[in-house]
Amino acid sequence: MKKSLLALAVLGAYAGVASAQSSVTLYGTLDMAGTYVKNEGQARRLSLATNGINSSQLGFRGVEDLGGGLKAGFNLLADLAGIDSGNVGSRFFGRRSTVSLFSNAGELRLGRDYTPTFWNQTIFDAFGTNGLGSTLNVRQAYAGTRQDNSIGYFLPSNIGGVYGQLMAGAAEGGTSGDRAARYLGGRIGFAAGPFDVAFAYSQERFAAGANISGTTGVGQVLPIGVGDKQKTWNVGGSWDFGFAKLMAYYDHESLPNASEKMFTINGVIPFGQSEVHVGYDRSKLNNDNVGGFDSTVDQIKATYQYNLSKRTAMYATISRLDNKDGTRLAIIGNGGSAPVAPIPDGTSKGFQLGVRHFF
Repeated sequence: MKKSLLALAVLGAYAGVASAQSSVTLYGTLDMAGTYVKNEGQARRLSLATNGINSSQLGFRGVEDLGGGLKAGFNLLADLAGIDSGNVGSRFFGRRSTVSLFSNAGELRLGRDYTPTFWNQTIFDAFGTNGLGSTLNVRQAYAGTRQDNSIGYFLPSNIGGVYGQLMAGAAEGGTSGDRAARYLGGRIGFAAGPFDVAFAYSQERFAAGANISGTTGVGQVLPIGVGDKQKTWNVGGSWDFGFAKLMAYYDHESLPNASEKMFTINGVIPFGQSEVHVGYDRSKLNNDNVGGFDSTVDQIKATYQYNLSKRTAMYATISRLDNKDGTRLAIIGNGGSAPVAPIPDGTSKGFQLGVRHFF
């Protein structure tokens, strides 16, 4: 009996040591807003939308210390874009689903994750590629946000301000649920004090036919055949002056018989518990496909954000998107009731009033 009790005590002590070396964290974001959108030639639309200034998500992350400077970890992020009705995205862990090994040499990450080229678009956007002010509202040649079936490597964080990553993703015979393309890409940057700049490049080779188009409303259809490639490169930067932070990026997409040039300049002006976000976006598509045409879309936007605490904020966003050359893109609030696209060359105007909470 005493030996049994001793054995249980030893096992309990061992379990306590093991649990002390690992941890799991539950975290997330809830962001909801009343949204008004009026597309030219169509009826106005009122809805309750999500992701006004941040992506609504539920996350689980954990790390285990393996000793010798080696750690293992995971990160699972669920899309809560339908929290106004209690729904989630089509994939429960569609935002991120990765497992990692960490060491002094960097991080090895496997699973579904953001692409290196997308990081520049979201980090150097004062609106975080969210809501009515997202720069992606003007994007006409969608290059993808995440990559399934990926293997990534991240540089360690202690090399004098230099950071970077590489990613390879398999198309898995054209059955990938995101984009049926083999992905190869990378990103390299430098951050020091108020300054941050980064360059990214990727190449996607499609294993199945696809049609590339804008991410909102009705855009031109850009046909992609088996074996065709989409090449992306972009460069972004920011400078924090203290009284204001200025950000910008330029993105170039190259496809068979078409190319897109997109840029944004935006900034954040903090004062007290308040922030003002302002920006201008523009996209120019050159389309040499049969039936295609060159087209331009631009957008101006502004957000006022009042931080009630470190976790909770109220905000109001206003945006106007102008179509030219026959395009019909729209500013559609994420998770909201999608309005009918505007008439060709029409405007898309919107307003959001919402609350964001981190937990």
